[in-house]
Amino acid sequence: MKRKFYITTAIDYVNASPHLGHALEKIQTDVIARYFRILKREVLFLTGTDENSLKNVQAAEKEGITPKELVDRNSQKFYQLKEILNLSFDDFIRTTELRHIKGAQKLWLACKKDIFKKTYRGLYCVGCEEYYKEEELANGLCPEHKRKPELVEEENYFFRLSKYQNQLIEIIEKEKIKIMPETRKNEILSFLYRGLEDICISRSQERAKGWGINVPDDPSQKIWVWFDALSNYINAVGYGTNLKKFKKWWPADIHVIGKGISRFHCVYWPAILISAKLPLPKSIFIHGYITVGGQKMSKSLGNIVDPFELVKKYGTDAVRYFLLREASPFEDIDFTIDKLEKRYNSDLAHGIGNLVLRIITLSQRLKIGALKKKVNHPRLNVEIKKTKKKWENSLKEFKFNESLMSIWELISFSDKFLQEKKPWENNDKKTVSDLLVVLAEISKMLEPFLPQTSEKIFKQIKNRKPEILFPKITS
Repeated sequence: MKRKFYITTAIDYVNASPHLGHALEKIQTDVIARYFRILKREVLFLTGTDENSLKNVQAAEKEGITPKELVDRNSQKFYQLKEILNLSFDDFIRTTELRHIKGAQKLWLACKKDIFKKTYRGLYCVGCEEYYKEEELANGLCPEHKRKPELVEEENYFFRLSKYQNQLIEIIEKEKIKIMPETRKNEILSFLYRGLEDICISRSQERAKGWGINVPDDPSQKIWVWFDALSNYINAVGYGTNLKKFKKWWPADIHVIGKGISRFHCVYWPAILISAKLPLPKSIFIHGYITVGGQKMSKSLGNIVDPFELVKKYGTDAVRYFLLREASPFEDIDFTIDKLEKRYNSDLAHGIGNLVLRIITLSQRLKIGALKKKVNHPRLNVEIKKTKKKWENSLKEFKFNESLMSIWELISFSDKFLQEKKPWENNDKKTVSDLLVVLAEISKMLEPFLPQTSEKIFKQIKNRKPEILFPKITS
């Protein structure tokens, strides 16, 4: 039996079309999923859309349509990222689906001993769908959305988060849930050490404008969107609907999320699971943002880049490459078209593209026979082994940029080796034959990152018909 590997992305709000920030997380998760499939694990890669948010209601009102019309239309756009980004997800969950509603309500009932009702007054950011304390605001604004929260007072249900403070500290300190990178783990611990307060987990039917999942046995209240959304990870694998499936897949091996929602996943989610007597996820991978001029790319800030347009112009693998190579996944990536085009020309057109074209053209001209199983030249052998080790070690730590860097070091070495040997001058079939094997190794290592390019290289090795992989961009 293959060992299971369950990986998830955060689910996205659908108040607007997807932007490049959404693409980043999906691509990173796709690389991990593809890598674990290469390791012969049975992978379940889940993504989806968060549809019960108040901001979806507000967006629908602005357009003069119903919330259902808005979420049906926009969730489809998020699903379409699968094709344009070449994503390999296995399941796509919508929080308006019956399987999700059943699971969210079952989870509420499983936590009932820790749920109580009280009147509350606080500052609420609709963008975050969260209450803030005065001291958590930046100049009176939400630190994430740069907007003034609204003052809300109503009677709601609360969850006894404070009860789990010491248990959560122990879980995170002892890495019963491994938080990556270490800096994010320390931030969460710092938040926990300051002390936890109980959290509001419902809103009135009136404020929710009738949209969302009903609190079990109290239709006057809707389940808070975060309590409902977090449950997608268990609902997709059968919680409340398919016990056999749930036992097979849960707990998740990795939740992949952005740094802005770490508190929900590293504090609230484990506490809810403990309360419901459910196993905890094994690890949480927290990535940086895509920024534009130092600001987070965000629909509310109006500085978004459309991934559909970007792929249309530069191609799927060029966009994937830039987002994976430009910076550490744990840091922010500052995006500009100029940076993308420079990286495209230097690494893709002149780098891998040029090397493949030269070697395939030479193999055609010199009529090289079938692909050998290994290279003969010792220098090339050493370089391949060194690269594979770096590639694998970096991938295990999810350092995608470093893993790609190691592949490009091999590309650069192979290019210099070709120049040094000059096989076109003396019909040196051995060198070209060796370099074909190097190309095959490069292609294998590229598979999780640039699956289309990997496939195209293998095809050219097989049919010996040279084709340009990445046409140079000229201004």
